[in-house]
Amino acid sequence: MRFQFILLCLILIISSAKAEIIYPNENLKPIDVIQIQLKALQNNDSPTNDTGIEQTWVFAHPRNKMVTGPYPRFRIMLYDPHYRILINHSSHNINLLQESENRYVFGVNIVSEEQQNFYYEWQIEKGSEENCQNCWFTSAVSYPQVRGENT
Repeated sequence: MRFQFILLCLILIISSAKAEIIYPNENLKPIDVIQIQLKALQNNDSPTNDTGIEQTWVFAHPRNKMVTGPYPRFRIMLYDPHYRILINHSSHNINLLQESENRYVFGVNIVSEEQQNFYYEWQIEKGSEENCQNCWFTSAVSYPQVRGENT
């Protein structure tokens, strides 16, 4: 009986963690997509370990997923020093740089966990996934530019 209770609790925890993930849909605007990803990365381990990276993966452009490989490989890429800055960062500021019918480019200022300032360019493009016509996905994120310490 106790084993069944523990099993039920684990299933509920896993189900609720998965329920936190937001999936691409045609109602989300490009700014929504980048905000969802950055907020998730800022709180990477909530509600479970690497949920922020998983959320970011969900919005990776289908073309990118062909290059980065499956989620486990994408996760490793996010822990690379160039992108590790995004995980559990202190704050971010998003500015629209360019927009067109099928592509938006945002400038993103990040204050890292260590209070260092970085700048990324974040590109959002429409995808053509079978189940999500006209949804927006991240198609590119630049390497960071160091902007110094946060004062």
